[in-house]
Amino acid sequence: MPNRLAHETSPYLLQHADNPVDWWPWSAEAFEEARKRGVPVLLSVGYSSCHWCHVMAHESFEDEATAAYLNEHFVNVKVDREERPDVDAVYMEAVQAATGQGGWPMTVFLTPDAEPFYFGTYFPPAPRHGMPSFRQVLEGVRGAWTDRRGEVAEVAGKIVRDLAEREMSFGSGEVPGEEDLAGALLGLTREYDASRGGFGGAPKFPPSMVIEFLLRHHARTGSEGALQMAQDTCERMARGGIYDQLGGGFARYSVDREWVVPHFEKMLYDNALLCRVYAHLWRTTGSELARRVALETADFMVGELRTNEGGFASALDADSDDGTGRHVEGAYYVWTPRQLREVLGAEDGELAARYFGVTEEGTFEEGSSVLQLPQQDELFDAEKVAGTRRRLLAARAERSAPGRDDKIVAAWNGLAVAALAETGAYFDRPDLVDAAIAAADLLVRVHLDDRARLSRTSKDGQAGANAGVLEDYADVAEGFLALASVTGEGVWLEFAGFLLDQVIMQFTDPGSGALYDTAADAERLIRRPQDPTDNATPSGWSAAAGALLSYAAQTGAEPHRTAAERALGVVKALGPRAPRFIGWGLAVAEALLDGPREVAVVGPEGHPLTKALHRTALLGTAPGAVVAVGTPESDELPLLADRPLVQGEPAAYVCRNFTCDAPTTDPDRLRTALSS
Repeated sequence: MPNRLAHETSPYLLQHADNPVDWWPWSAEAFEEARKRGVPVLLSVGYSSCHWCHVMAHESFEDEATAAYLNEHFVNVKVDREERPDVDAVYMEAVQAATGQGGWPMTVFLTPDAEPFYFGTYFPPAPRHGMPSFRQVLEGVRGAWTDRRGEVAEVAGKIVRDLAEREMSFGSGEVPGEEDLAGALLGLTREYDASRGGFGGAPKFPPSMVIEFLLRHHARTGSEGALQMAQDTCERMARGGIYDQLGGGFARYSVDREWVVPHFEKMLYDNALLCRVYAHLWRTTGSELARRVALETADFMVGELRTNEGGFASALDADSDDGTGRHVEGAYYVWTPRQLREVLGAEDGELAARYFGVTEEGTFEEGSSVLQLPQQDELFDAEKVAGTRRRLLAARAERSAPGRDDKIVAAWNGLAVAALAETGAYFDRPDLVDAAIAAADLLVRVHLDDRARLSRTSKDGQAGANAGVLEDYADVAEGFLALASVTGEGVWLEFAGFLLDQVIMQFTDPGSGALYDTAADAERLIRRPQDPTDNATPSGWSAAAGALLSYAAQTGAEPHRTAAERALGVVKALGPRAPRFIGWGLAVAEALLDGPREVAVVGPEGHPLTKALHRTALLGTAPGAVVAVGTPESDELPLLADRPLVQGEPAAYVCRNFTCDAPTTDPDRLRTALSS
């Protein structure tokens, strides 16, 4: 009989709806039940494409005996971290503070007042590698709860007090300057892996936000070192196994330093961020590799993640059926030399093995290899390679595909809107701009209510019950602002303004200008989460600073400019100390130092020179430059006000720090103005 999760919209929660564990969703009723029964709460947090979450579910939550013990002695609460990032953040902070590490599945034991007292991540069904079994943990917690309740309450109270005291210093409130950004670059240089690209060791994550900073820093200062790190990292990732050499798109991270073997799930947010990074790299260098990867990644998002409602699904799983009924990580993506020969024949199979680095020993498990593009001397026929790729892709489509998490997350769709709008504009792909508009339209229709409040998720066109967090408001505003620059439609700027007004009213500390991850009127947890560091995505904090700054440049809105500057104080504090973890904040600081520049293009719609000037403006590399396009009589975008044609010709106006250049009708002069 299904448990209480059967009525949820989260695919992750629905995967547990038939467990024998009597799961509750996160709710006041669950904690009331624990209070009534006098038992602790087991909080289990995971997400749909998490490999070890599935393993623990299969080993423990599908086991009748374990479930019976859980149901008797605990109230069991299951949370999708992608639906409730606030709940995840608060308890993950506690786990990391107590154990020095964290991850998913996250397993936390709470009092009925939601105070944590014992923590862990994955627990095996039997003791191994020094880890207790899950059953041993459950019995230990139950024993402590039954026999030492006072001690448990004391521990829980101390943990909550300690968390409350962990307020971080957000710097002096001063904006970061030249010196701070130079210090951040120096810090990145120290951590850079010069032989393999990227930063740090294994596991290695795609540093998309840091690369955005490096590209902007190069554009502003001419630093060749910054550009080299960005270029080399992008090339190594694009040639590695982390990139899907057949279908396009990036996996979550590489388990090794060389980018060879990925953790195979594909997340919307990684692909949106990386699509934009490669498009920006092409804009800077003209690299053909960057162009190909940007377009293939955009096509992957539209082809594999787009839902019937026009939004983008959250993720594809790492695991799939390997053809024997077993769910195996990477089964969909890896190849042996024999499999290549079966699809392509002996001669073409040998060629494909050399081209993609597939060996008899293999780079992955059981002699299989992840496809790569190793550097080599042999020259390959481009047409033959394209045909080989098409045939392998068709053969792969016959395999059992990984599962898809179909929920729409507002923030990640905002990132996808920005990436697809810009990529479509750069490469003359109106279909990609149309896909961005459709996703933006879904966010307005389904996620945004009449008070300009956002829902975090939706599924099948129905908004979920969870309130949007700061990153939702910021990333959706970022997407709308990109769309306004690309389309010239003022409605997107207007919607961005609604969202950013909420950021100022609901998420900003009026005293310090610091930002919170949850709204002032959101559900109260044991702590109000607040994290300025960029991890897999830009933090809500740095994303909000970027969107506020762009909006202020588009509209002249002083409160939004002030809010952006106050938020950037944290970059001054963290940039030189931990640059890898505040990459987007550093990128926004580059825009602030550059102005950012404001570009207004006026001319009749469809006029060849209007189009040429608009395209030139979008391709300008000045950090964070904003673009408005429209007719001289248009009142859709504030930057167009009082901008006449020049001698009857379309013209571009460039302003910066309250000073404007003379208007130009020459795309080459505009290009120079936006690159110097």
